[in-house]
Amino acid sequence: MVALKPQKGRLLIADPAILNDSSFKRTIILLTEHSEKSSVGFILNRPMNHVLSDLIPEIDCDFKIYEGGPVEQDNLYFIHKVPHLLPNSVEVANGMYWGGNFELLKDLLNKKQLEASDIRFFLGYSGWSSNQLEEELLMDSWFVSENDYDNILTTNDQSFWKDKLLQRGGKYKIWANAPSDIQMN
Repeated sequence: MVALKPQKGRLLIADPAILNDSSFKRTIILLTEHSEKSSVGFILNRPMNHVLSDLIPEIDCDFKIYEGGPVEQDNLYFIHKVPHLLPNSVEVANGMYWGGNFELLKDLLNKKQLEASDIRFFLGYSGWSSNQLEEELLMDSWFVSENDYDNILTTNDQSFWKDKLLQRGGKYKIWANAPSDIQMN
């Protein structure tokens, strides 16, 4: 199997080898930026017990908040598929965008002009310095996958990691069905 290289728009899948890493155990990360200097992404499958109005009371919206990663967890980030509504968005890949005009976004949310399937919010992000991600890939902490979803914002949080392991096949099929706490096996 040819190993894909990290690039903006691809997915990082946590290898079962990092089961003891509480920050990234069983995670899938959308890379929103990748260069020689750094990489940035957001954990797609770790919903929190907060909704947007819990964090920003002036926004009347109950969209879930996700843990984006261990860096800057006091900052809110978002990815979306509505760049025509949010100027200054940065294309990640395949119709997926990062950021944009937040004041306009607040107005759109308060007017109920966006669906949860249009946007996802994150507290914090996942980040790597120069060559750090490549070193982690060499240590088999991650594998890279294409983002082969029509709308990654509607994926099932519970089965997302398992589905990607099954898709990878081989030894990953065994790990896909392992319990979250392998001590319980």
